[in-house]
Amino acid sequence: MKLRALHLFATLARKSRDTLRRRFRRSLPGRFQAYSHTLPDRYPWLFEFARAHLQDSLGTHILSFGCSRGEEVFTLRRYFPKAFIKGIDIERGNISRCEARARVENAAGMSFMVAANTEEEPAGYYDAIFCLAVLCLGDLTVSGAQRCDPHLFFKDFERMVTDFSRCLRPGGILFLLTTNFRFCDTAVSQDFDTVLEADPSQLAPDVLFDSNNRLLAGARYLPAAFRKRMRNPA
Repeated sequence: MKLRALHLFATLARKSRDTLRRRFRRSLPGRFQAYSHTLPDRYPWLFEFARAHLQDSLGTHILSFGCSRGEEVFTLRRYFPKAFIKGIDIERGNISRCEARARVENAAGMSFMVAANTEEEPAGYYDAIFCLAVLCLGDLTVSGAQRCDPHLFFKDFERMVTDFSRCLRPGGILFLLTTNFRFCDTAVSQDFDTVLEADPSQLAPDVLFDSNNRLLAGARYLPAAFRKRMRNPA
């Protein structure tokens, strides 16, 4: 009986590991988050801050990076009825759903694009970039991983947020929440000031890793919005 129980335990453990491997392998090249589940207005405290600190006008440009099936984009439309809002997602099926909803709702001032990054976006164009629960992989938390590689790498996170900075105008705001890395560990963070911190109760349980891809056991990171500094006059 004891040997049978041990065999059963080993079988279940192997199946659990195999399930996690399959989840990790599902990621597309350039993809962080492996799931498309989202909810409308899931961060009202953050969106309210955005509305209070960003102008809502025809000249305001907002990017929702990793917009999934569009809940965030259409939530932002309610907060910013006049602004131009663009949604980017790596999943073509997600973008198709966004476009279909925009047609049904006859939504103006919105566009969508399939992309894994912002490299095709113009420099200094956006007043705000929202990247919420995108640059993370939840399986790293539930698996008890001590390192995030080979599934995620800090260098990819840093490259991503550095290009976000390129796309933001001076004075623009980067909203970055629920990531597996800290923005403060990147070189580009020196060009930003923290303007909003989350309450610990508003944070997801995702674990954090350092710039060497090692687990930061027990670490929490409260900063959630960062304003790009104005250029110094020549």
